[in-house]
Amino acid sequence: MNPSNHSEPGSDVAATRWWAVGSLLALMLLCVAWELWLAPLRPGGSWLALKALPLCLPLAGLLKRRMYTYRWVSLVIWLYFTEGVVRAWSDPAPSRWLALVEVALCLSLFVACTLHVRWRQRAVKASALTTAS
Repeated sequence: MNPSNHSEPGSDVAATRWWAVGSLLALMLLCVAWELWLAPLRPGGSWLALKALPLCLPLAGLLKRRMYTYRWVSLVIWLYFTEGVVRAWSDPAPSRWLALVEVALCLSLFVACTLHVRWRQRAVKASALTTAS
């Protein structure tokens, strides 16, 4: 059995990894910028910017390709999606557009994590079949 098969992902799996990391970083940046500068709830910024802190937790796991992290992030991201939908529906114009960007980034992160898990599992099964032959 070749150990490099499990440590070296295919280009499609690697692409989904960077897609997920990029979406997560963009979402973190959006959360902070939105609540401090772009359209804060109160002039001068809001403590709601702290909502970006929980997004820092999975970053190391995504970079280290921990399958468990990709799975739980794909579930937790729906909390941010829900906030984006609610604020897109109820907030005035500048915040409304930022909420729609949040929704798009959440969907992007979800798709990236889902594809990463699916393609990585498929690669492991294919590797197991080739080594068994």
